Amino acid sequence: MKKSLVVIGILLLAVSTIQAQKLTGAGATFPYPIYSKWFSEYSAAHPGVEINYQSIGSGGGIRQVTAGLVDFGASDGPMTDEQLAASKVKLIHIPTVLGAVVPIFNVPGVSNIRFSGEVLSDIFLGKIESWNDPRIAKDNPGVNLPNQKIIVVHRSDGSGTSYIFTDYLSKVNTDWASGPGKGASPAWPTGVGGKGNEGVAGLVRQLPGALGYVELIYALQNHISFGEVKNPAGNWLKASIEGVTEAAASIKKMPADYRVSITNAPGANAYPIASFTWLLIPVKAADPAKGKVLKDLLSWIVNSGESQVSALSYAPLPKAVQDKVLQTIYALQ
Repeated sequence: MKKSLVVIGILLLAVSTIQAQKLTGAGATFPYPIYSKWFSEYSAAHPGVEINYQSIGSGGGIRQVTAGLVDFGASDGPMTDEQLAASKVKLIHIPTVLGAVVPIFNVPGVSNIRFSGEVLSDIFLGKIESWNDPRIAKDNPGVNLPNQKIIVVHRSDGSGTSYIFTDYLSKVNTDWASGPGKGASPAWPTGVGGKGNEGVAGLVRQLPGALGYVELIYALQNHISFGEVKNPAGNWLKASIEGVTEAAASIKKMPADYRVSITNAPGANAYPIASFTWLLIPVKAADPAKGKVLKDLLSWIVNSGESQVSALSYAPLPKAVQDKVLQTIYALQ
């Protein structure tokens, strides 16, 4: 009897230890739909593991993980050397999926608009102010564009989506590159700000003549019109999994730290506003038990989770990148 009670005690202790493994994360909104699915499925398959992820934007995620306030962060824009050096925790970027940013608009009576990079950047610079501007009309023959003021809508919070978008604008327009530049919270020359995807989308829907940007999955899930973008090959493309995959194929050698940009990538069908998104993971977890669970979660994502991403309009990591990422995960302490 005494032996049985000891065994039961040990089992209860083990269960309570497992139940204590609650991981907290914060950051990017861009991958939130797939992260929510992954974390829920992993927890369901691993009783006692709870994962709480707050999609507060990449800027907030970077601030929290570098301060050691969460177990992991998430960002759509890679951290800078300065941010990594200032972090209290030594971090590594783990790419998870690829996605796209799309220009969304509210122009009464118009269901599709084509945007070249030069035109899109000049709208956000405030140089093009009306929907019937000759430069927009030239790219949209036959479209009845109104003489209506363009209301620019951008993110008000620190956002990886903004980083991707402005990284693209910086590549296609030297005035943007030398002016606002790329960043999660650039100094927007014009427009109004909305918090998160929902804030930007809400303003675009409310304001006739508005133009903003959100992740592809958000636009699709909420039935928001988004335009075509001209790629470096001269082709007009709607964002798609195939277009993002071709953009990723432009990377011939993935850097060891995975910090890479694929905006404005070459390729006939490469969608130009595409990006990897990353989890920001401590190289050595402060709590070894949590570190073990996090390592297992990351391995599960690469081995099992990647097969689920296309259903949510993300592109999976290329096989060669998956293999490289797994080696990095196995090396975590």
